Amino acid sequence: MAKKPTIKLDPDDGLIVDEVGPWVSEKHDRLKKYIDAYRSVRALYLPPKGTGGAGYIELFSGPGRSQIKETGEFIDGSPLVACRAAQRSRTLFSEIHLNDIDPQKSSALQQRITAFAAHAHIYTKPAEVVVDEIVGALKPRGLHFAFLDPYKLEVLPFAIIRKLATVRKMDMLIHVSVFDLQRNLRRYVADGKVLDSFMPGWRGSVDINRPDHGLRTELLDYWLGEIRKLGTSPAEGIELVSGPRGQRLYWLVFVSAHSLGRKLWGDIRNVNVQARML
Repeated sequence: MAKKPTIKLDPDDGLIVDEVGPWVSEKHDRLKKYIDAYRSVRALYLPPKGTGGAGYIELFSGPGRSQIKETGEFIDGSPLVACRAAQRSRTLFSEIHLNDIDPQKSSALQQRITAFAAHAHIYTKPAEVVVDEIVGALKPRGLHFAFLDPYKLEVLPFAIIRKLATVRKMDMLIHVSVFDLQRNLRRYVADGKVLDSFMPGWRGSVDINRPDHGLRTELLDYWLGEIRKLGTSPAEGIELVSGPRGQRLYWLVFVSAHSLGRKLWGDIRNVNVQARML
């Protein structure tokens, strides 16, 4: 029988936390920089200048707090990082939608987020299900931002990105687990189900006989091309984040239908000197 994972609690509030690696700070640094850099544009959609609204969305939000495995330090998770950054920028999000399929995590997040955003909507559903509800709730004339941070490819079907891209002014920062793709590449290619969901139509579009590194690059290029077909575009410069021993962990891909968003990503993406995918 598989051993159940140990549940970690934050001593400050007694609620569950995620366990993360030290590299999570790079994601959070970029998240904070984006929210700050976009504050003047966001303000145009908020009273007194505008009424379209500015939404923040996470479909894999976690419990709102994390513990760094290597040091034991407790830190904010991305929903709290985003809310604090918006407060510092003095341009708050007018609507916040946060989801985690684990009810214990979403309950902890509900309790933690109240101090920062009492108006936040918390969901406990599969991401591919809740995205319809969230997209339907967003103000269609607003400026919205989705932070998609799944732990593996199979929980981020392409349908999620397609549905978010139907919102005219939607930016996305997407975490793509290169570690998952690297470790499971040949199994994913042989079975096909995960890749069919993550990047529909890949069969026949890539050369599966290429060496692993070239095949991973070709698969990513295909996925980026499918995003462009949605009428939105990945920004130039995909950040490759590595672990302390140089292990390749994930790509951070910024997607926006607007050139200003992609320009801002170019200004803020390099928080560390890292190898880049593109």
